[in-house]
Amino acid sequence: MRIAGIVTAVLLLAAVADAAVTWTATPFNPAAVPLAVRTPYLSAWLPQGSGTALNDAWPTFWTGSILGWAGYINVDNTVYTFLGDPVVSGTSPAKAVQKSLTFTATQSTFVMTAGPVDLTVNFLSPVEPTDLVLQSLPLSYLALSVQSNDGSSHNVQVYTDISAEWVTGDNSLTANWTTTTGDVLTHQVQLASQTQFGEVSDHIQQGSAYYSTLNTNSATYQTGQDIVVRAQFINNGELANTQDTNFRAVSNNWPVFGFAHDLGSVGSTATSPVLFSVGHVRDPAIQYIISGGALQSRSVYFWSNYSSVASAISFFLGDYGNALSRAQTFDSKLNSDSSAISTDYAAITALSVRQAFGATEITISKNSDGSWNTDDALMFMKEISSDGNVNTVDVIFPAWPVFLYTNPVLGKYLLLPLFEYQATGQYPNKWAVHDMGASYPNATGHNDGNDEPMPLEESGNMLIMTLSYTQKANDQSLISTYYSLLDQWTQYLIAEALIPANQISTDDFAGALANQTNLAIKGIVGIKAMSEVASLLGQTSVASNYSSIAASYVPQWQQYATASTGNHLTLSYGDNASWGLSYNLYADKLLGTNVFPSSVYTMQDAWYPTVAQSYGVPLDTRHTYTKSDWSIWTAAIATSTTTRDLFISSVYKYAADGESNQPLGDWYETTDGSVEGFRARPVVGGHLALVSSRDT
Repeated sequence: MRIAGIVTAVLLLAAVADAAVTWTATPFNPAAVPLAVRTPYLSAWLPQGSGTALNDAWPTFWTGSILGWAGYINVDNTVYTFLGDPVVSGTSPAKAVQKSLTFTATQSTFVMTAGPVDLTVNFLSPVEPTDLVLQSLPLSYLALSVQSNDGSSHNVQVYTDISAEWVTGDNSLTANWTTTTGDVLTHQVQLASQTQFGEVSDHIQQGSAYYSTLNTNSATYQTGQDIVVRAQFINNGELANTQDTNFRAVSNNWPVFGFAHDLGSVGSTATSPVLFSVGHVRDPAIQYIISGGALQSRSVYFWSNYSSVASAISFFLGDYGNALSRAQTFDSKLNSDSSAISTDYAAITALSVRQAFGATEITISKNSDGSWNTDDALMFMKEISSDGNVNTVDVIFPAWPVFLYTNPVLGKYLLLPLFEYQATGQYPNKWAVHDMGASYPNATGHNDGNDEPMPLEESGNMLIMTLSYTQKANDQSLISTYYSLLDQWTQYLIAEALIPANQISTDDFAGALANQTNLAIKGIVGIKAMSEVASLLGQTSVASNYSSIAASYVPQWQQYATASTGNHLTLSYGDNASWGLSYNLYADKLLGTNVFPSSVYTMQDAWYPTVAQSYGVPLDTRHTYTKSDWSIWTAAIATSTTTRDLFISSVYKYAADGESNQPLGDWYETTDGSVEGFRARPVVGGHLALVSSRDT
């Protein structure tokens, strides 16, 4: 019988978490291992804690809810479990023994010993930043290869399945499913009653999950109750090529969708990979507000190249060799660039990339004649776990370095919905909007002006990111098209940045505060950024004026913001005992505006080590917690390698300490490494800050 329920899974995890890790982990054992992580709704992880093997826990959605994904290998009529934690009464499969775990930016690879053979289990979630079609495919690979470890040949069959849990956040709802045959075998499962653009517990209640494999002579399939389908393989080494048509609730006799492959006799040479793809597809994907309050339905970009999901899956499976090669190239480059900083830093960036991209979707609209408008690419980001907002400006901002590093044009596609919406005049406030909609995937704007109020934060963010994109991509399209909006936000900054009012920043969990030193930095850099924008567009008098204003603000700011002891900046003006991470200085260095003197950087650089805790430097004096993204941003502007490495090693220690079992949380306690509440957020894209300079 299937072990159901998150509570049960957590208890099981706790039971094994204290066990000594018996495998080699490269570069370390993360709290959760990304398995299939490509979109907000295709997001499967192994909740590993301090050391949970691939076959000691069920994979979970980023929220922690179970995603049934099981795997068996039959070796000379002895069956071993290698994936998930299935229990089938009346059978007693052994457990494969995990030998190693390796993760890179795009792959998680487990080597499992199943008696006389070794099974390599590779999960590849491609990151294809320069190809909109490939990046937008909501599909991920599972590849299995086997080789003998005792010098003899062995008869081997492999099996995997997924459950209907992949399509809903409410397992009491009814699902239905079909299996199609041909060159590709595909199980398609979906809710019988769907809610367009609707979520339950962060799972989309729309579209279908697809589980596919190549239809070779050795392939068999079956759908049905978990214990029935799994017992069929355990007892026979193959499936019955039958379909269960008793559509029912997800939790009613737990329907699963299985495949088996007979590998025949396996020797000491590794077999060619047995491939599976898992995905979640819906259409339309996003509703997006346009002029006049009309809502436009947008599709995921891959539809511009494929007429059906089946054709996309067929291509995806056929492209595995090329996809793996591209992934290895990407992994190698990121590792090389990051290792130039440190091995700890390389480990952090490798863990961060899939998580950052896994919160995004690239979309496309149709022309009036029904054809795809390939010139209308827009990218949407879900504010995972902290909120369900769409394209939150102060979430895109900390994630920004990953897009600068991989392809700055993706940053443009993230900013465009915000620009387009505000250019329609529907947003009534004079500052930049906080987000594109309160609940993903509904990018329906805030025509009432009642978005979360972060006027200084978001106005500064938009100016900084826009200039950053312009510089990195050598493309003036954003600044020329939206010059008036940028100038409007600059007027707000000129009025408000030097002495910030009582308002919240991106660290809204810390509460509102007047006279925030770090917020003023952002505003001043934003003004200087607009000076650069004006200069690029030939507006020399405007550029000179804004540059003079920013320059005049800096010495006043220094007087307000420097503690009376003269050895650190304050958290807020006049509070000499206060301090915080001045991570917004990163924007000044990123843009090359250099509006703040080097003495400020060296002063802070010397200060941070004096207030460091076991897991790093607190965000500010109000609490002992910190943020990993802002810690790495601060590392990126450190003037000494000692301080830089203090921040990097602290984030590494937190990520690798085994005290959590959820996808990397960016908000944590510096005293003991405990997670404060966020998980799986795209802001970990900010961990690439040190490899995202203008010259990279």
